[in-house]
Amino acid sequence: MSTARPAGFAHRQAARSRPEPRLGGLARFESLAFLLLTVVLVGVSGGLLWALGLNYDGISGSAPSKIHPATYMAVALVGWTMLRAGNPVIPVAQALNRRPACVLLATCGVLLLVLIAARGGTGLAGSIDTFVLAGLIPILLMDRDTATLRRIETIFHLMMLANALLGLFEFASGQRFFPFRFDGMAFETDTRSAALQGHPLVNATLTACYILALAKGGGRLNPALRAGMIAVQLVALVTFGGRSATVTTLALGGMVGLFALNRTLRSNRIPLIGAACACFVLTALPVMVAVLAAVGFFDTLLSRFVSDGGSAQARVDMLAIFDAIPFRQLLLAPDLLQVSTLRRIYGLEWGIENSIVSDVLYHGILVTMLLVVAVGLYLGEIARTCRRGVWLPILTFVILINTFEGLAGKTTMLAKFALMLIVLFPPGATRERG
Repeated sequence: MSTARPAGFAHRQAARSRPEPRLGGLARFESLAFLLLTVVLVGVSGGLLWALGLNYDGISGSAPSKIHPATYMAVALVGWTMLRAGNPVIPVAQALNRRPACVLLATCGVLLLVLIAARGGTGLAGSIDTFVLAGLIPILLMDRDTATLRRIETIFHLMMLANALLGLFEFASGQRFFPFRFDGMAFETDTRSAALQGHPLVNATLTACYILALAKGGGRLNPALRAGMIAVQLVALVTFGGRSATVTTLALGGMVGLFALNRTLRSNRIPLIGAACACFVLTALPVMVAVLAAVGFFDTLLSRFVSDGGSAQARVDMLAIFDAIPFRQLLLAPDLLQVSTLRRIYGLEWGIENSIVSDVLYHGILVTMLLVVAVGLYLGEIARTCRRGVWLPILTFVILINTFEGLAGKTTMLAKFALMLIVLFPPGATRERG
């Protein structure tokens, strides 16, 4: 009997015997780099940087300290991508072809930097961290393999869990570890939890978007973990004291729950364990709420609704500034000294509580329109590359960033949100639950 092997057998055996190419090592290095970028982006705030000796949020200090470490890492990874490609034109062309809105947003960030510098304004690094970093994140993640995206998702879940638990601990202990500081000065009258995000409203916005993303099936958590994570984040949301975030989450989340319940009831297939858990929760919920109310858990949130510290009046006063600025200046670029003076007159030293209004007052209507269009195209582009369910957290994000200074100041919030959407709602093969 002939023992001849097929012609391709020897070739396959030789291929198996060869050592793995060095690309495997490079791929592992890149995967670790993206995991570290996720930790730094989601977990490092200006308050934490201050604790490490860097005045990120203030005016004084060195210029390099005003840019977030995640931005440095993202730029370094872009440079590495170009170097690895051999021809830097190739990754640039791929980004322009597949992520044009991301390139547009990053370009707008650079142009805004030039505009601020030409007018002698402050906050140059804000345009870099707010828009350039956000534009680079989807570009860097567009060719990531499934395993890397899943590891990033796991890290993101862990960081959000740590953020919620730290917020709860700060509420219970009365101590804020990494609060927002301006040149070292914290808001001593603000007792809301700061957690890992530093600013309570950034915490509330990111947490609200995360809750609704999980409610719409984002991520690969099993039903028990998903329900537990949503519960923990909801409790932490109260400690962050965001009224708009709380109301938006309860309203939109309630609608999602009602639609899901209606769909389940109409299918006439209700799992026994699900029914048992629902009965237990409905029975225990009033008792849990009563206990939490007795220990004063809801006092912080209720106090924000009863007395908002002048937040509502600030939203009225910020509109009065427009009366003192000619339309021609508003269209092109208002006088920065005049805007600063008017802010002090109306008691708005700590910020104008609307992203679009703040941008109009500082950069003019034309620049603001360009930024709004760029951010809209950016979010739409990310949504098109994600699976179904992504529009609810996007709607929540758009609502909430216009309830405080949001994207008008220096923040990495847009980059964090983009990362959340990409890893929780990946298209194609990364969709299945694990």
